[in-house]
Amino acid sequence: MTTFSDESSPSSASEGQIAETLSEMDLSQPNEASGPTSEDALSTEQQAQEELQIYQDKYMRLAAEFENYKRRAQRDQSDSIRYANESLLKNLLATIDNLERAIQSGKDAGTTGPLLEGVELTHKHILETVGKLGVRQVSSTGGVFDPNIHQAVAQVESDTAEPNTVVEEFQKGYFLHDRILRPAMVTVAKEKSDQTEPTSAQDAGEEGGIHT
Repeated sequence: MTTFSDESSPSSASEGQIAETLSEMDLSQPNEASGPTSEDALSTEQQAQEELQIYQDKYMRLAAEFENYKRRAQRDQSDSIRYANESLLKNLLATIDNLERAIQSGKDAGTTGPLLEGVELTHKHILETVGKLGVRQVSSTGGVFDPNIHQAVAQVESDTAEPNTVVEEFQKGYFLHDRILRPAMVTVAKEKSDQTEPTSAQDAGEEGGIHT
């Protein structure tokens, strides 16, 4: 009769040890070496989007600054060409002034003839030439005083002109395109004073009174 031992066989013991080991392992927790989770991937993607937005903003600002610089450079170049003759034209104004004085002196003296006509034609020709380059006269007499285009050399009381109105022009002013080349020298009207000098009778009355 064959008898069986109470001890377990080697194969049964090995299976029991494997089962015990598996039961001790927490299979619900992810292995650290298994790689990033979905949350880590989402965080990395969000960070990449934020960095992309930062670089896009920097690019847009840089593009706007470059566009502004290009406009300024083009404007400066255009102004350099537009006002290249400013110094020369300003020096020519003295010649125009002298021609106008000569014409006025000739008219005041009653001078007539080809000499005066020649001076007038020269004056007209110079004005036409500088006019083609953008020079034009400043409007002064009868207009409102403007410190941007007028230079006041005197103020006078006037019964006919409103205060702050140009009543006389000593020297003509000129524009070069939209820039003042030389301001006009003018006299400006001011409000007439109402104060009057007291008479001797008024003085006596104020000082000592009137006695009867």
